[in-house]
Amino acid sequence: MSSSSRKVLVSTLALLRGGLRSHHPHGSLLSPWVSAHRFLSSSGPRVLSPSSFPTKFTRVSYSSSSDGGGASACWSCGAPAGTAGPFLSCGRCRSVQPVHDSVDYFQIFGLERVYDIRVDNLEGKYKDWQKKLHPDLVHSKSEKEKAFAAEQSARVIDAFHTLSKPLSRALYLLQLEGVHVDEEKTVEDPDLLAEMMEIREEVEEANSSEALNQIQAKIQRKLEAWSNSFLEAFNKRDFEGAVTSTQRMRYYERAIEAIVEKL
Repeated sequence: MSSSSRKVLVSTLALLRGGLRSHHPHGSLLSPWVSAHRFLSSSGPRVLSPSSFPTKFTRVSYSSSSDGGGASACWSCGAPAGTAGPFLSCGRCRSVQPVHDSVDYFQIFGLERVYDIRVDNLEGKYKDWQKKLHPDLVHSKSEKEKAFAAEQSARVIDAFHTLSKPLSRALYLLQLEGVHVDEEKTVEDPDLLAEMMEIREEVEEANSSEALNQIQAKIQRKLEAWSNSFLEAFNKRDFEGAVTSTQRMRYYERAIEAIVEKL
């Protein structure tokens, strides 16, 4: 690493110790995402300002139904919900049902609440739900059902995107387990920050798509390694280790996003 980069790293650590904070629209589930162009920025410390990255957590209560969840009967025709799956739309009259928080994202896709899922199976179920819930399909229905459709459709979209990516899926699982991430703490790992600075330099100096793809492949392997670390820790209910894994995953995922933007 060059002397100038080391100075930037020192400045970054100083900022981190100062306890910078960020605000975000998704509450405790997804901490602030620093945009890719900031990762590539040559202005120094802003590239590494993960003030929301957790270093400790607390347990909070969280309840979620273990069955399909939702209402017990259709609001429109009164047909019973049944137990075959989440009751998002009525099988008898096809009416879209109101959102119920007891239905978690895994239940929406008929999955067990585990980290290691088949992501390629999500899209088919996602499309099936959209065929039933998309607001355009209920344009002739009541305003009440249109509102239900808009809410359910948006929730299915959010569920799809959350479960599709390792980091957001990991954070969601922690939330379901009642693990509240303390966003006021910062990561002060000089080795990790130095590695991020070196990756940034490599990306800035890359002059071809081939070079960027090689860097991306290297970072992807590291992301997968920490993803496996999360899986192991989470399965052991080692939530502190799981939170640590998400910290590293976040850095590597951000670096990949920066490379994709430059490609």
